Amino acid sequence: MTSQLFAICYNATRPADLARFWSGVLGWKAVEGPDDDVCVLPPEPAGFRLRFLPGREPKTGQNRAHFDLTSTSPEDQRRTVARALELGAQHIDIGQLPEDEHVVLADPDGNEFCVIEAGNDFLAGTGVIGALACDGTQEVGYFWSEALKWPLVWDQDQETAIQSPDGGTKITWGGPPVAPKTGTNRLYLELVVPAGTDGEGEVERLVSLGATRTGAGEGGGDRVLLLDPDGNEFSVRRHL
Repeated sequence: MTSQLFAICYNATRPADLARFWSGVLGWKAVEGPDDDVCVLPPEPAGFRLRFLPGREPKTGQNRAHFDLTSTSPEDQRRTVARALELGAQHIDIGQLPEDEHVVLADPDGNEFCVIEAGNDFLAGTGVIGALACDGTQEVGYFWSEALKWPLVWDQDQETAIQSPDGGTKITWGGPPVAPKTGTNRLYLELVVPAGTDGEGEVERLVSLGATRTGAGEGGGDRVLLLDPDGNEFSVRRHL
C-alpha cells in the first residue's frame, strides 16, 4: 500500500496563533500535537489535517503553494473574506487584475491564500479547501499522481491537477514559468506509511519515482525528509 497524505504542514513563527486563525476561517477544530505543533483537524476522518510547526526562517518571497478556498454564493465569499480579515488576514496584491473575481489575502504569518468566487466549476464539490495550488512543473504533477495514487483530473498545456479517488481537495500545478526556489518552503506535504507497510521500501519507491533523499531525518528517525522533482521538501512518517 502506498503512502497517504496525512497533513499539509506550515512552518510558522507562531504556530498556535496561526492554527487559531485557520481554525476560525475553516471552522475546523484545533488540537495540540505531539511535536510542539498544533493541528487543525478536518470534520471528516478521511481528510488531511493542517499541522503548524515552529519555524524561524523569514519569508523571502511568495510561497510556492497556497490554498484556494471555495464559496457557495457571492454572500458566502464576502463572509469568508470578512471573517478572515477579522481574524488577522490582510488584502495583498500579487498581480491579480481588477476584473478578477477571486480575493487574494495573506494570513497573519504572511502566507498567501485565495477566496474563490462562487460558480467555479473546477472546484465544484471539493469542500471548503478547494485546492492546494502550487507553482510547479508537469513532471512534479505526474510524480505526485504516482506517489499518492491519485488520478490526474487535469493535464493540459503543462498544467496538472490530481485528486483523491474519494474526492475532496485538489492539488494543482500551474506549469511554466516556475519561479526559482528560494530557501525552505513554508508549506509542505507530510505523508504517512500505513501500518504494516515497509517504511524503507516506501521511501525507496518514492525515490524511484523521482524523489531525492536529503540525508536529514526528524523525530528520532520516524520521519524521513525528501525532495520532489521540483526540489520541494516533503516528509514521510514511518508510522503514526
